[in-house]
Amino acid sequence: MSLSLDPESLNTCVSCGLCLPHCPTYRVTGDEALSPRGRIDAMRAVELRGAPIDAEFVDAMSTCVQCRGCEPACPSGVPYGELIERTRTELTERGRTTSWWQRRGLDVLPKHALLLRGSTALALLQRIGLVPRRFVAGRLPVRRGPAVEATATPDSAEAWIHTGCVMDAWMRSTHRSVAALLDAMQFTYAVPGSGGGCCGALHAHAGLHEGAIDLAERTMASMPGSAPILVDSAGCGAAMKEYGRLLGTPEAEAFSARVFDANEFIAAHADRLPPMRPIHGPLIVQDPCHLRHVQGAHGSVRELLAPLTELVELDDAGLCCGAGGAYAAVEPELAGGIRVRKVATIERAVERSGASTVISANPGCSMHLEGELRSRGITVRHPIDVLAAALP
Repeated sequence: MSLSLDPESLNTCVSCGLCLPHCPTYRVTGDEALSPRGRIDAMRAVELRGAPIDAEFVDAMSTCVQCRGCEPACPSGVPYGELIERTRTELTERGRTTSWWQRRGLDVLPKHALLLRGSTALALLQRIGLVPRRFVAGRLPVRRGPAVEATATPDSAEAWIHTGCVMDAWMRSTHRSVAALLDAMQFTYAVPGSGGGCCGALHAHAGLHEGAIDLAERTMASMPGSAPILVDSAGCGAAMKEYGRLLGTPEAEAFSARVFDANEFIAAHADRLPPMRPIHGPLIVQDPCHLRHVQGAHGSVRELLAPLTELVELDDAGLCCGAGGAYAAVEPELAGGIRVRKVATIERAVERSGASTVISANPGCSMHLEGELRSRGITVRHPIDVLAAALP
């Protein structure tokens, strides 16, 4: 049975084990099969040695968070993200993973009006205790406020603000914070047209390859031209920066080159910010995996906020929090075990610093952590919201 994997990419792994400390599922379980090294060995067994795609293999592949923390730790440069995504695609096409209810949930994401109505209904049900925490740990907004309005036409705008799907439904205020910062920096901006409501990141993670390609093409069409595209969701930004690999076209490569995390873009033009007000109290920095491991843009958060307040680093070397897009709903036990470790790390940072706020640049991470931290008197905020609040 073939997984359509590149043998050279598979054989790049020399089984050195340097990835193991950076794998959240291995850290929680201690199971070699649930480590990058173990998963790659299983892929090789199927692809190169004719092993069957059995229940053990499917479990190993479907329990990967796809945080990609193993990639920067790998001295051989194994393209693990590409391998696990391709494997998940093959398993999904064979009907071995990605349940029907997960597919139906992902079907809603590009239908933005339906997503907004459904999110409001879910928030109301959450208020009366009818939404299991495995599906949504953090508190959903009943009201989300006005959408960002463009200050220029697509032809004349100096930047685009990507609004997306879940980010717009759950953390729209962060889009307004991006707009406020661009206004203060005297940048004009546009917002995507119809069809730009979902970037396809979660579809790609779930192995829904054709759906991810369709949504990537729609996203590209919704933001034409050459102006930079600012993304305030780390997972979306990582996916959009990899459209070139996903679609394999020069147009997709050119589009990906225009994509910047919002913190990354603002930090690169920080000289255009007005004098900012100091921020009260230290901030604990939690790096979303797709900002740190995939985009490598986590330093921008520090560049922007370190001059304004004390930043407190976690002592776990950027380990995943367990959110993983839809992972927390699909694999609640493992996601919960990973979160327990992250919360303990945050609590140690609180003890050292007295901080009561965690900043995280991804909606999934924020919601996954917020449900656990709220009862401890710790709030979770997006760094862009914190920065915008410091505007004079």
